[in-house]
Amino acid sequence: MQFRKLAIVALASAAVGSGIALGVVAVWPDGGGSNSQPSAQAPTATASSGQTANEEPPGQVVNTSCLSAADIYEELRPSVVEIIATSGGTGPFGQAQGEGTGIVIDADGHILTNFHVAGEADGLEVKFADGTTASAHLVGSDPGDDLAVIQVDGADGELKPATLGDSSAVRVGDSVLAIGNPFQLEGTLTAGIVSALGRTFSSGSTTRPLSNMIQTDAPVNPGNSGGPLLNCRGDVIGIVTALENPTGADVNVGVAFAVPSDTATRSLDSMLAGETVSHPWLGVAGRDVTPDLAQQLDLSVSSGVYLVVVQPDSPADSAGLQGAYASQNEANQSAELAGGGDVITKVDGRDVSSIQEVADYINTKQVGDKVEITYVRGGETKTTEATLAQWPS
Repeated sequence: MQFRKLAIVALASAAVGSGIALGVVAVWPDGGGSNSQPSAQAPTATASSGQTANEEPPGQVVNTSCLSAADIYEELRPSVVEIIATSGGTGPFGQAQGEGTGIVIDADGHILTNFHVAGEADGLEVKFADGTTASAHLVGSDPGDDLAVIQVDGADGELKPATLGDSSAVRVGDSVLAIGNPFQLEGTLTAGIVSALGRTFSSGSTTRPLSNMIQTDAPVNPGNSGGPLLNCRGDVIGIVTALENPTGADVNVGVAFAVPSDTATRSLDSMLAGETVSHPWLGVAGRDVTPDLAQQLDLSVSSGVYLVVVQPDSPADSAGLQGAYASQNEANQSAELAGGGDVITKVDGRDVSSIQEVADYINTKQVGDKVEITYVRGGETKTTEATLAQWPS
């Protein structure tokens, strides 16, 4: 299960001051799964264009490239597969099995899905829209972004790939569709809109948060993990990954999340080359400094990132940065946010006013890169250098 921090969005998450943490569950049925630089997109086929499905109200611009939901489903259904993953031994209880969804991305049988669907499975089987099945194997993965690429064994080159679209063009309010296999109901189509952009999640103090997630109200449920979130042209603009889970019942409540297609595109070449994508790690959890927080903690600056926790033995720790708490557990047990943490104001000379800005900049670097951090401690401005490490597994 993943947890969304409402008040703290952290590089190494902390719950102090959040007040509320809502549960988010990976969209994967019980019994299965485990919970760089930009690269060119692999060649893919393009969904055919067509006429608009519905007339627009007077005065509105008609997007003549949009398809009806029925046309998109007919076009994309062959590109969406069911993934059956097995793990564990063959003891008295047999193997654990789970079902997820995948997206065919080329005619060579490569399929994009979630890492939690296929990344740690002992066996993989793919079921296509026509009912045929084939074994598959893991090619490469990006655990930090919950992505993986598998390949069908003996692909005959006749597979129909989907198109990875441009998720940076997505706007709140855009219509979207999801195709997947919820509760083993193969090829289920659901519809909704983009409810929000830029959501961030963290499932633990050393687990890399999933950032810039697309939020949608399109109904998805366990079994949809790894399936496509589609725009009105049938382009994949997200990989369905998680749903809000406030009751613990693992059912849709109208709030679901997808990894943006641009995130997948950045790591796709590396995954296709058989690599496990790594991400740079600084090792801090922080709060955005606001005038109210500055007054509450008697800070000498009114903007920056207040360090709640500096992860022990992290690059930030080695660079001498200090958090308000010595550990995640200590922070979680505190009723109020303590003083004494450093305030990061610049990274490599760039002003930062939010933890997300720090995270976004660190994500542009490579493991082993050095970054200069400007921070304030006790009213005095200081600088230090941190050598970025790989996110802990």
